[in-house]
Amino acid sequence: MSRPPLRHAEPPWPRSVDVAERRAAGWVPRPFHSFVLKVHSRCDLACDYCYMYRSHDQSWRGLPRAMAPATVRRVAGRIADHLAAHGVSEAGVVLHGGEPLLLDDETLVRTVEELRTAVGGGVRLRLSLQTNGIRLTEERLALCDALGLRIGVSTDGGRAAHDRHRRGADGRGSHARVNAALGRLASERHRHLFGALLCTVDLRNDPVRTYEDLLEHRPPALDFLLPLGTWHTPPPGLDPSGRLTPYADWLWAVFERWYDAPVRETGIRLLDDLLALLLGAAPRTESLGLSPVRYAVVDTDGALTQDDALRTAYDGAAATGLDVWRHSFDALLLHPGVAARQWGADALCAHCRACPLHRVCGGGHYATRYRPGTGFANPSVYCADLAELIRRVRHRLGMDLARAGEKTERLRGTGPRPVEAV
Repeated sequence: MSRPPLRHAEPPWPRSVDVAERRAAGWVPRPFHSFVLKVHSRCDLACDYCYMYRSHDQSWRGLPRAMAPATVRRVAGRIADHLAAHGVSEAGVVLHGGEPLLLDDETLVRTVEELRTAVGGGVRLRLSLQTNGIRLTEERLALCDALGLRIGVSTDGGRAAHDRHRRGADGRGSHARVNAALGRLASERHRHLFGALLCTVDLRNDPVRTYEDLLEHRPPALDFLLPLGTWHTPPPGLDPSGRLTPYADWLWAVFERWYDAPVRETGIRLLDDLLALLLGAAPRTESLGLSPVRYAVVDTDGALTQDDALRTAYDGAAATGLDVWRHSFDALLLHPGVAARQWGADALCAHCRACPLHRVCGGGHYATRYRPGTGFANPSVYCADLAELIRRVRHRLGMDLARAGEKTERLRGTGPRPVEAV
């Protein structure tokens, strides 16, 4: 990076976080049920928005390139112990990076076998792999099939949108190679391996065109990720005053196109979770709402970390000082930065707790709350955009529910109730 890495002089979690006090009052941490393993710390692309390589935290430079066999074995054992201790019968493991397909076939096979052997038959283990798609050949797809690996692919849509950011170190765009890989993944032979597409929002791209470009691959699910920014390093195009809400406008255009389709074309995680929360249901992920964080991240050297997206905040933000050699996953649960994200509204700043929308937005992505001096005890830098999107979707949903209620009453022959009775 051209500027020196930003560092934080004090613990970044809210000063009110006291794990011992909370435990004495009866709090019991929720066990992890998802594990992100950084099996390779390098990548074969040089995307200009990557939180791993283009953020304040450059600790990846000192990490082993690949997770060593002994580390894999130790991680697998720690995961098995954690699941058994808490009676968790279903869990997910994501092979991540960097680029996990930089592993050779033998190492990939050994990693999966270590995980399945350690966990045993008493746990349903869902294994997946998140890739940029460059190395997703027919041979690799066949291997993933044999190993029972679901596959997620990162792509930003059409050629111009994708190649603006997702380039190799030589500056060459990767769209053609990724598109070819997606053609193989979406084929009848391999479609059962298709997990989801991940797309980072760029305000310069037409939202509906981007959605329809992604839809051409017939993904079973996709997600739109807001660029990781903080109050110190705001995302591109954000209005700091909050009067304009360009990211809400972009996502709203996608919502209208997706929601108004005559048939459900695919799932969109962010929007599915938003609708679920507005209807009083639980979201499937932790991207919105106040569900406790229940995933752990393990680096290639065995270090136990917080959400690795925290690297965008400052140097060392994701670090915990824990590792699989000396510590269990239970120890990670009691780290203040992890524990605070299991306390729901209690761990939000006063501004967020006073907002009537906080049970839906959940305060926004934890990394996007960062501000030097106050750490993560702030609203998300996307606060205004999230609030505007929630209000628009809530209004549309309310209108549709009201119309559905009126139609039901007409079919019953009762007619609409007087306004005074509603």
